[in-house]
Amino acid sequence: MTLRRFAPSVAAAPSRARGLCSGKTTHFGYKTVPEEEKERLVRHVFENVASRYDLMNDLMSGGVHRVWKDTLVDMLGVAKLGRADLQVLDVAGGTGDIAFRISRALSESAVASGSSRGADDAATEPARIVVSDINDAMLEEGRRRATTLPELNAPGAPRLEWVTADARKLPFDDCSFDMYSIAFGIRNVTVIPEALAEARRVLRPGGRFVCLEFSQVTNPFLRSLYEPYSFAVIPKIGELVADDRASYQYLVESIRKFPNQETFAQMIRDAGFRSVGYTNLTGGIVAIHSGFRLPD
Repeated sequence: MTLRRFAPSVAAAPSRARGLCSGKTTHFGYKTVPEEEKERLVRHVFENVASRYDLMNDLMSGGVHRVWKDTLVDMLGVAKLGRADLQVLDVAGGTGDIAFRISRALSESAVASGSSRGADDAATEPARIVVSDINDAMLEEGRRRATTLPELNAPGAPRLEWVTADARKLPFDDCSFDMYSIAFGIRNVTVIPEALAEARRVLRPGGRFVCLEFSQVTNPFLRSLYEPYSFAVIPKIGELVADDRASYQYLVESIRKFPNQETFAQMIRDAGFRSVGYTNLTGGIVAIHSGFRLPD
């Protein structure tokens, strides 16, 4: 696997200029903004919340986000493959929450099977987990956290890499990864179909796409509790803990603007994935969508 280099060119300049003046708009929470503006606004949000991001997740979900993420990794199935050379891409994963879980699952699987790498398989490419995020502040938080977890650097542990990248323009070759995960990130992408197309491009035939995202609550009673909690409590927690009410107001609004389960599943199919399905967790507060890139 290699990084693709995107070299600017004189010929490309006019097309970029047209993009900036295209007049296309999208949503930033409940606001309508130019497409090119949303990326800057989202980056600002996550620069503000990076140092408190995981603490806020605990507070906002009562710790349940940990169960959701464990379920995502279980569904990804890395522990069942038993491959020493597995290549995994975790997009929008800056703080490392998903990558660390995948690393532990791979290490535990290797220990359980007695297949730790030794001299006889030293030539085999080691498992690699690439953490990609558009926000340097989030990646820096992930690197910092990684230094506090010695098991990530234990012999035989998968190699972690940290790459600043836009989910819509990933700097990786075609067919580079066996698995692609994204948790609570795709709703912040300016043009979601472009990110889905990139996910399919970088996956190898047979590769799996798994996405954990807030969704539409399916239980009417739970919805009657969740709606006022989201708008009244979450921004207030953001104000008290992170000194940033506005960013968490946006995050709540962005959840409401995200497509429902069936609509998003169809978007994944439209991107070329097959065997697409989803699993609701906690009454549909979140859903895990998955699909496979089949051979062309």
